[in-house]
Amino acid sequence: MFKKLAVILLAFSALACSEEAKPKPKGELRLEYPQPHYQAFTNPCAYTFEYSDFAAIADAKQACWYNLRYPKMKANVFITYFQVKNDFDAHVKEVEKMVYGHTIKASAIETKSFSYPEKKVYGNVYELKGESASNIQIFITDSTRHFVTANLYFNTRPKPDSLAPAVDYIKKDLLHMIDTFQWK
Repeated sequence: MFKKLAVILLAFSALACSEEAKPKPKGELRLEYPQPHYQAFTNPCAYTFEYSDFAAIADAKQACWYNLRYPKMKANVFITYFQVKNDFDAHVKEVEKMVYGHTIKASAIETKSFSYPEKKVYGNVYELKGESASNIQIFITDSTRHFVTANLYFNTRPKPDSLAPAVDYIKKDLLHMIDTFQWK
């Protein structure tokens, strides 16, 4: 009886070890977000734009300041408005101070300017790479009377690889916001 059991165990172990053991590949989480449908953001302020229905607008601390919230992504775009009163350069310097204040953690900062002279919409988009607290910062102006900033922040520790799909999604929404931005 012992011989038969030993032969069976030996046969099973020979069959079990015939293939080389391979480690399982590490699984990655696939994040998919809905196709955006845009709606007009109207307000009593000096500007309007379109934003994704995946986001919600909430009032902020001051008049004409808003939070564009992406609750499923735990993200906020803080939108601020300033009326320019001979202090245009000060507003631009403040934006640059906010952007370049992230150089401690950011591995790169890509700056792209945009200009829509027919609508008097001008500005810059700053995309911050790496473990920066803010991933995208924007300013929009007519260069004489109005100045708007938009800053993207996530309610989580900065993890560039994990946040990349959400950043890309919101970046497309913000670029659409710029394309549809108009002064009243």
